[in-house]
Amino acid sequence: MTEVEALDLIRGGESISVEFKKSTNEITKDVYDTVCSFSNRDGGHIFLGVKDNGTVLGIMPDAVDRMKKDFVTTVNNASKIYPPLYLAPEEIEIEGCTVLHIYIPVGTQVCRHNGKIFDRSHEADLDITNNSDAVYRLYSRKQDTFYVNKVTAFELSDLRTDMIDRARKMSRIRNANHPWLTMSDEELLRSSGLILKDAEKQREGITLAAILLFGKDITIMSALPQHKTDAIFRVENVDRYDDRDVIITNLFDTYDRLMEFGKKHLSDPFVLEGINSVSARDKILREIFSNLLAHRDYSSAYVAKFVIERQRMYTENASKAHGLGILDLTTFEPFPKNPAISKVFRETSLADELGSGMRNTYKYTQLYSGGTPEFIEGDVFRTIVPLDTVSVGKVGPNTNPQVDPQVDPQVDPQDSISSRIIAYCSMPRSKKEIATYCKYKDVKSFATRYLKPLINDGTLQMTIPDKPRSKNQKYVAIQSEEYTKMPSPSR
Repeated sequence: MTEVEALDLIRGGESISVEFKKSTNEITKDVYDTVCSFSNRDGGHIFLGVKDNGTVLGIMPDAVDRMKKDFVTTVNNASKIYPPLYLAPEEIEIEGCTVLHIYIPVGTQVCRHNGKIFDRSHEADLDITNNSDAVYRLYSRKQDTFYVNKVTAFELSDLRTDMIDRARKMSRIRNANHPWLTMSDEELLRSSGLILKDAEKQREGITLAAILLFGKDITIMSALPQHKTDAIFRVENVDRYDDRDVIITNLFDTYDRLMEFGKKHLSDPFVLEGINSVSARDKILREIFSNLLAHRDYSSAYVAKFVIERQRMYTENASKAHGLGILDLTTFEPFPKNPAISKVFRETSLADELGSGMRNTYKYTQLYSGGTPEFIEGDVFRTIVPLDTVSVGKVGPNTNPQVDPQVDPQVDPQDSISSRIIAYCSMPRSKKEIATYCKYKDVKSFATRYLKPLINDGTLQMTIPDKPRSKNQKYVAIQSEEYTKMPSPSR
């Protein structure tokens, strides 16, 4: 490593993969704790002779060789570090001082220091030896096999044939001549990697993935009692919830119920993609739900959830993390978590290729709320989608117009607001002008309630259809004999 490269890391401060140790004369015990935690997590860089705040102190000249020898001896001693690591400190001259740099690659096995297991979290080394759940997740990360590929003792009779047939029919969306259409149930499962052979017990059987996708509810509860997905709507009653759906069933029905829950509580504003009208809401829900279900760590008892709040909606699920922090759309590398489940989701058009979900969520969130979603990697994976106020507002016709504070009480209740809009838009008008004319203060709510239906049925058209969110956008009525021009309201 060059001096410039070292300075770049030091100036970035301590992080999940960078640690500073003062150690100017000898190597302290906590250095090996960090070696262990880096090996167990994602690897990292240790700089000896640097204070926690990034100040370069340097190592005493007569201690450099001794410290290098002590370090190499310790990490190769199985009674200290197990399994032994083969690492070599590197001398770097920084600002006239000698600093030791040690790079620790991610290990293929769980590493222990003096019999203790450490894991890395942000800037800290955590002793997780007595935390059975954390240790289990760590061993799970180190395994080459996938948890949902575990072969069970259940049989085809424990699966729902109607769900398998549903997947078969859905595959036609992707390919009119899909191979599944001519396969039997067993052939379909084998082709999807849902029937495997247990190498240790030398027996063949359906996998946990098959049970999650097509299992009867009682089968799922027997094989995976921790399986549950929670959908929560929390806007008015923020201490508890306004609506909730606890979902304990197969992944196809779980997906459907999550979609129904999202559509029930989220508005669907008019959005143009090019010249075509699309449901940005449904596009976003499709991506975040397929990710929630296909990439969950099903070995964990952490309850997966979908939550709608006033200013955001988010999903959370246990995950086998391959990094930590907010993912960058331009640099992230997708990693398959449950390939068998992902394959079935792709073949049934519930998901696309690995990595496309993140890009689509960015794209449609911009169209839906104008915000930027966040994808946060960790032992719990979080997807956060910002919402605007109209997203969770109550939409639809007003069933009690007499008490609507936004409507002028002098306006005849029989006078159709839609007719007034059409008459007023005999010439191009802005959204704000139309709302003001109809005595509405909340422009966004007014547009969702009244303008969107008129645009959808072709009664109103935009003057700049290619840029629906343009600040210069105006609306004009397509004149019809059934509408007559009405006078402006008295001021």
